[in-house]
Amino acid sequence: MTRILLDTHVLLWTRLTPRRLNGRERAAIRDASQRFVSIVSLWEIGILLSLSRVTADPHLFQIPQGFELLQVLPEHCEAVASLPQHHRDPFDRMLIAQARIEELTFVTRDRDIVAYRSIGLALLPQRAR
Repeated sequence: MTRILLDTHVLLWTRLTPRRLNGRERAAIRDASQRFVSIVSLWEIGILLSLSRVTADPHLFQIPQGFELLQVLPEHCEAVASLPQHHRDPFDRMLIAQARIEELTFVTRDRDIVAYRSIGLALLPQRAR
């Protein structure tokens, strides 16, 4: 069974605009044996709110039903240090490290993250182009 971690934008879509999720994303969320939201995403959402880049909603800091909160552990921090510099966003880099260490499939549409497959990051397959 697949265990998943949502990227911050996917988490925001599940909360604010679920119609933006495509069929693969909906199926991955529905069918996963375990679903995780990282504390890193909540931190990123807080920053996005402070910059007025996200619409305020009282549910944004609540963990969706059926999800578990993934804390940042020392081994996650250590893993960030060894990631190649394919992506410079510190939130994404931590999410990538967490997904790798915890052996989670990362649900994202961020095309820059695809490069991390070369070091073993499991990603939700995207539609062929």
